Amino acid sequence: MGKDFLQLRSDYKTFSFDRYTIEKEEDGIRLTFFFSIDGLCTFQPQTKIKTDNLELLNAFDSPLARKIVFSLGMTELVSYWKAACPKQVLVKCGELSKEDIAFFKHLYFRGLSEFFYLNQIETTEADFMEITCEPTAEFLEEERDNAPYHDGGLHLIPVGGGKDSCVTAELFKRFKEKNLFFTVNDQKARTDTVLAAGYDESAMLRVYRTIDKQLLVLNKEGFLNGHTPFSAIVAFLSYYCAYLVGAKDIVLSNESSANESNIAGTEINHQYSKSYEFECDFKAYTERNFKTGIRYFSLLRAFSELQIAKQFAGFPAYHDTFRSCNKGSKQNIWCAKCAKCLFVFSVLSPFIPYDRLCEIFGSDMLSDESLLADFDGLVGLSPVKPFDCVGTVSEINYALSLTAEQFRKAGKPLPLLLQHFVEKAPEVPKENLLKEYNQTHNIPEEFLPIVEEMLSYVSENR
Repeated sequence: MGKDFLQLRSDYKTFSFDRYTIEKEEDGIRLTFFFSIDGLCTFQPQTKIKTDNLELLNAFDSPLARKIVFSLGMTELVSYWKAACPKQVLVKCGELSKEDIAFFKHLYFRGLSEFFYLNQIETTEADFMEITCEPTAEFLEEERDNAPYHDGGLHLIPVGGGKDSCVTAELFKRFKEKNLFFTVNDQKARTDTVLAAGYDESAMLRVYRTIDKQLLVLNKEGFLNGHTPFSAIVAFLSYYCAYLVGAKDIVLSNESSANESNIAGTEINHQYSKSYEFECDFKAYTERNFKTGIRYFSLLRAFSELQIAKQFAGFPAYHDTFRSCNKGSKQNIWCAKCAKCLFVFSVLSPFIPYDRLCEIFGSDMLSDESLLADFDGLVGLSPVKPFDCVGTVSEINYALSLTAEQFRKAGKPLPLLLQHFVEKAPEVPKENLLKEYNQTHNIPEEFLPIVEEMLSYVSENR
């Protein structure tokens, strides 16, 4: 049984962000963060950025580089803070304005909403943490001046290996000479995405992030554990890498569906740091603090998971290599037993021939009775949507209704879960969700023709 939130806060009152280092190595740059929980332990997580295949246009340890890395450390710290949730967070190695403190508190609180819910923690954004900033005089002196940013006009494109980043990679092929692909803890599906898009591995900026093993020890001992806003870490880490190589843009693949909560009527959202709200908050933070002009936006924010699935279906070069399964990621497989696999299978089912889809996943997932509980969460028959990166209830219901109609027209019996859906699911949206367009986005004007082409494609009846 896990330890008690209030008792932990009584036993361990202070979490400290003590310092960080930036070291140049033969093949890259190593970042180390030094955190501590007073009376419990210290942590030293590291991140290695491979740079031996890259031209660096900006100094890896300039004052501005250090400000960016400090901000990355502020984002990393919440993964370690959550073990004991000390009330006081003491920052000893950087400056934070009142606006900056508010930014990080909001990020932590919203990004930990699933963690608080599953650990049955009742707290508020005002009370869960107090951040105090006490930088040393030595630190303040070395951070005072900034060199100008050298912009090489590159597009840094984070790639996770799933259908969304495949779509962005394909749509951005027209800018091939300016594209650089960013991966964290690279896996085969991520490299395969880049290769399928027509690049070689020299077009990749690889980063390797390690978790301090002491955190894993605490988790085994019953200290608190749970989901943290990983995409916010990717945001600051990609920003530092964009700074190094002189990128003009960080081009994400987050969809409008990421804005929906997992529990209706609440702000509990597994995907908070992929949401439009976080994208805008991050944009404001970087513009206020860094002033490089680097643009951070999602090319796919105008679209739903449903629409992205249809566009992806039109790019068969990626069908055998893409992966989105967290459980099977290290083996580069679809486990075909989790909510994420079930969602991706279901949302693609109207657009890829069903036999081919079963071949891709190695399973007829809509015939698997063991997935019924996850299925009910996805289609809205239970109040909690699975805590994973999945789309909205309305769009998966729309996709399944299209698939059911295809089975009927072909005179084939419906798979078990699809039959269950037809008999039990709430009303399917009457409007054509493939024609939707989310106008709330940060896509720069010069890329809107790409968006318009995609909207035209996914809206057509084919």
